Amino acid sequence: MTDKKRTELDWQDMRIFLALGRYGSLSATARALRVNHATVARRVQSLEGSAGQKLVERRPEGYVLTPAGRNTLQVAAEMEAAAQRIKHAGASDEDGSLRGLVRINAPPALTQGFMLARLTRLTESYPGIDIDLATNLRSVSLERHKADIAVRVGRLADADLIAKSLGLMSFGFYGATAQCERVERGEPPVFISFNEESADLPGTSWLSQHFPHCRVSFRAENHILQAIAARDGAGLALLPHYLGRSLSGLSLSALGPLPAPRDMWLLIRRQDRNVPTLRVVTQHLIDSFKESETLFGA
Repeated sequence: MTDKKRTELDWQDMRIFLALGRYGSLSATARALRVNHATVARRVQSLEGSAGQKLVERRPEGYVLTPAGRNTLQVAAEMEAAAQRIKHAGASDEDGSLRGLVRINAPPALTQGFMLARLTRLTESYPGIDIDLATNLRSVSLERHKADIAVRVGRLADADLIAKSLGLMSFGFYGATAQCERVERGEPPVFISFNEESADLPGTSWLSQHFPHCRVSFRAENHILQAIAARDGAGLALLPHYLGRSLSGLSLSALGPLPAPRDMWLLIRRQDRNVPTLRVVTQHLIDSFKESETLFGA
């Protein structure tokens, strides 16, 4: 192997190696990139040949990066970030209007119950901006470039991101009128909560701590489904006020205590703070939450 060959790095090799470093296995990487396993293995071998170093070790639990592999992964991530900045920076049509794709990730209920309608209005004002809106109950990594903007609720653990406050999200118990009247008569409440896969989420653990002996008659994976079940009489759901107040057929119960309000945040990568399309979408979301403070508050 010559020194010259070592310097001839292929971006596609780096891109696939970056995905392997993130996902940890050939199968997960192949699924994420929609290629076959052989392509992933061939690209990693090609990169090792170009770099002149062993970058990964195959173990029973998956692929593990060598020290040289960890350094290369950092370089690959920086290359990807630079490519993203070039793609977004100054993206505009000849008439000066902004254009480009902005990927947003947010919790399912907040997306469906609040953000979706506001983002639709944004695309009317900026027809050149395309929105890719995805939902996750659990946080996604902005460093992996799965999203450009993330909206999160609760405590933050991301050290190197810019976090902008969107206000507070307060909660209440909501249900059909008949369910609320049962509680007012002194009957024990029947609850709707998250399913077993989400048993570690704050709302689930809080409910089990404060109402340990009450029945949970219905479980669903997100607040939207819980709100519908509550409206249809399955029990009381602990819902954010913006959702309980927006869905017709729900009444606010006087049941207490209630959990403390939770912080809402908008996150972007520090290096993306001056990208024109992201600045427009970020400000639109901040303004939308600000205008709806009373909808979210207690």
